[in-house]
Parts: sequence; structure tokens; C-alpha cells
Amino acid sequence: MTSRVTATVDLTAIRHNVGVVRALAPHSRIMAPVKADAYGHGAVPVARALENAKVDALAVASLAEALSLRDAHIQAPIALLEGVMSFEEAAQAVYEQLHIVVHDHWQIALLEKLPPSARLTLWFKLDSGMHRLGFPLADVPQLVAALQRHPGWSFAGWMTHFACADELENPFTAEQIRRFDDALQGIPGARSMANSAGLIGWPQARRDWVRPGLALYGCSPLPSVSAQSIGLKPAMQLHSRLIAVRQYAAGEGIGYGQNYRCQRAMRIGVVAVGYADGIHRAFANGTPVLIRGARAQFAGRVSMDMITVDLQNVPSAEVGDAVTLWGHGLPAEEVAPWASTLAYELFCGLTRRVDFRYLGG
Repeated sequence: MTSRVTATVDLTAIRHNVGVVRALAPHSRIMAPVKADAYGHGAVPVARALENAKVDALAVASLAEALSLRDAHIQAPIALLEGVMSFEEAAQAVYEQLHIVVHDHWQIALLEKLPPSARLTLWFKLDSGMHRLGFPLADVPQLVAALQRHPGWSFAGWMTHFACADELENPFTAEQIRRFDDALQGIPGARSMANSAGLIGWPQARRDWVRPGLALYGCSPLPSVSAQSIGLKPAMQLHSRLIAVRQYAAGEGIGYGQNYRCQRAMRIGVVAVGYADGIHRAFANGTPVLIRGARAQFAGRVSMDMITVDLQNVPSAEVGDAVTLWGHGLPAEEVAPWASTLAYELFCGLTRRVDFRYLGG
């Protein structure tokens, strides 16, 4: 059976990107997020590749995500970035030897209900300005006291999350670093601050642990810094194919609502991919694709199963030609703004109708 839409994930590229991270932060340990199905790339095969690359820990958002990895015999340490939601989850997290990120006092209360013999590993997350999850910085003494009350708890360290690290001109990241450091002055424990943007754009945030997400998948989170310029390789290539090529006269409208009008006599190609595959309906006319190594562009609205493209730059295009939606030569971070979104959402938005294939396993 011929696949309409194929996402090819190169696990060798992911392992290569781990090496780029190590070169940027040679004195840091790596916690690799594989939440949201490894940013849409496939949690289990990606986690295996990351284990092979010897990252120090994996990270997920929920217990369910962690259990799917354990069911696949992933043995690496796994951190629950949102912590546990109930006593039952806490008990299961301990049983599965997960690292629990604790961000609120009610979670400490849950953990205190566990038997004293429970072998518990935890992080404390501090709110240095993101104002999403995390203890107020003023609560650090209370958290130290909690650790002292429970000498059997294994403490992994302190973490925080940046709000604006992708904006290199914004001074708030430096302010968050200062707040975090001031709150923990003289307090023991490993520190973790840098996400991908922090890792690449803020060297002073490369502490005991780094938590690169998007960078591992070969994208730069910084508009002013390309992935290629720092040696990252895209892990995912998304391809479809031309299933029709038609010639239309000047003035003819294309697709639903006819919001695109041919400015001249034009060849229009029909590509077998649409919003049911994860190609946002919000993509505007002009969104680039690659056909035969040249750039074509969206011409007309995205529909459920198809897009239409202007083939003026690819005069030799014909039915059956591969169409690259993003990948080598067309980074996802370049495509995403055409739908007013980010590469993260493109990857995570792919649906079950897409055929995933893996290289370098």
C-alpha cells in the first residue's frame, strides 16, 4: 500500500543532536524531554535512541507517558515534569522508580503519606518568573526543612523554567537567573535552568543539568539562530506526493472559498495531505513546500485531505512527485510562522493517519 503522508524520523540525527548539546554544555547532565510522544516524533523509538546516546534522564509530562516507556522496557531515569496528581500516582511513581518534580505544597503532603521506607527521588521546581508551575522563591527555606524532615528522600535538585529565553534582547531571562541564584544562595543541590533556548542563547544558564527539548529534534527555538548554524540536524522529514496537476486560466479561483485567484495562466498541483493529517488550516497562501528540490507554495485553503500548490517554480513537476512539507532544505521552524505557530505545534499536531517510519534504530 502506498502511503499518502509519511513522517520519516532519523534517530541518528537525534543522537547527533545530543552530541551538539554536549558540546554546548560539556559540564552539564542532560534531561531529555520525550513528553507529548517525543514532540510528535514517537516516544518509544526516540527514548531508545536517547538511551543509546546515554542521556542522563528522560522527562515526561504525566505518569501515563512514563508508564508507556516502562512498558517498552526503557530503563533510564524518567522525571515527571508535572509531578503526581494523587496518592495512588505517587505510590506508582515510586514503584516505577520515577523522579517526581514537586511544584506545590499539596504534592509534598501526598508524598508524606507514603511509607517511610518508600525510596523516593524528587526535584523541587521554583517559580522564578514564568508564573505557571513552581514554588514561590520565598518558600525555599520551607522546602529545605521538608527535606530535613525526610532524610530518606533522595533529592535530585532544584529547577526552574524560562518565560522569554527565545528573545535574546529581552532582559527577563537574566532576571530569572538572578532570582533563582539569589533564592538558592548557599543552599546545596543540583541546579537545572536551561531549556533549548536557554542552552543556546544564555550560556550562564548551563548549570548542573540542561533540559533541551526542541533542539534534540533538530530545530532552533531562536528566530535569530538557525539550527544549521549550530550543527543541529532535523530529525523529521514530512512528505506527501502530487496526485494531480492542472492548468488554469488567469482569474480562476482555487479551492474552498476561492480565496486564491490565478494571477496568470497557471499550473496548480494537488498534494495528498490536509488538516486531517495535521497540516493546519491556518496555513496562508505562499506557505513553502519543496518539489524536485525547488520551492512551490500553497495556493488556496488547506482542506481535510488535500492542499493545492502553485507550480510556477517547478515547471517539470508531475503526478507522483514527492512533496516535502518540512525537513531537509525546509526547516519546520521556517514553515510554522505561515500558520502563526511554532515548530513544536507542527510536530505534535500530526495525526494517526500519518505513516511514521524510523531510520537509524
